[in-house]
Amino acid sequence: MDQHAMHSMASGAAVLEVLGLAAAVVGTVGYLWLVTASRERGWPAGRTVSWLGGTLLGLAAVTGPLAAAAQTSYVAHMAAHLLLGMAAPVLLVLGAPVTLLLRALPVPAARRVSAVLSSRPVRVLTEPGVAAVLDVGALWLLYTTGLYPAMHRHAWLHVVVHVHMLSAGYLFSAAIVSVDPMPHRRGYPHRALVLVLALAAHDILAKLLYAGPPEGVAPAAGRTGAMLMYYGGDAVDLALIVLLCARWYRSTRPRAHRADPTPAPAATDLLAAHRRVNTSAPWPRSNDIVTTSRVFPEAAPGRQEISR
Repeated sequence: MDQHAMHSMASGAAVLEVLGLAAAVVGTVGYLWLVTASRERGWPAGRTVSWLGGTLLGLAAVTGPLAAAAQTSYVAHMAAHLLLGMAAPVLLVLGAPVTLLLRALPVPAARRVSAVLSSRPVRVLTEPGVAAVLDVGALWLLYTTGLYPAMHRHAWLHVVVHVHMLSAGYLFSAAIVSVDPMPHRRGYPHRALVLVLALAAHDILAKLLYAGPPEGVAPAAGRTGAMLMYYGGDAVDLALIVLLCARWYRSTRPRAHRADPTPAPAATDLLAAHRRVNTSAPWPRSNDIVTTSRVFPEAAPGRQEISR
């Protein structure tokens, strides 16, 4: 790596470190404030721990010793990629930030947020197939084209690539696990198929990189990085499979039919509907269907788990 590339990489890493620290502070303080501001108590501690854990993993990928080593080491870069683009997003999704936000906001603000979540761009981005292409497809673009060496020569590109890793990883995890209300919720077979295809594409890429690493990467480092990508990626994908199967199993269990002591919420009162969500579980239960159907009619019972 020449002097210009090293200088650009250091500049990009410095900008990314500042952005990462700022995002971690804002995300942590904001999340904890929403937990406190929520009019109902009882927000599951597991969700808070998941959010904080995801924040720490993402921060570790862009600051500290790992981020410094990733500037010159392909193996360290791959480890940071696994944390930032795969492990951290899963934990952040399990934190259910959208559900928490809708619970804590006043009614007018909750309506505005739900309008944004129901918009066409969000509908497209949260489609499992689209999210998979943005996530795994971007990795193919990064490592099989000239984008990886270019990232070392241009500071702005270094920042963009890492921001995309986290964003695309979050969208993909959210589309597969569907903890928060979604503008549409594909059936479990559909999501399982997308997950399997994404896992296969990720593993194929890792094998290709094992045989031929990106430009400027030594063969030995390329093989080690590819193995880390293969086995580390499989570990995160296994966690997604377990989460998806657990939710799938829960959806098939018979539920006791009990009279709801509270009246049905008005269709326009989104926040009131969200306050009736049973938050004792780390993901929505049967009562959440009422909430989700009010915010996103496409996810109403009879639609949300249809096999597509």
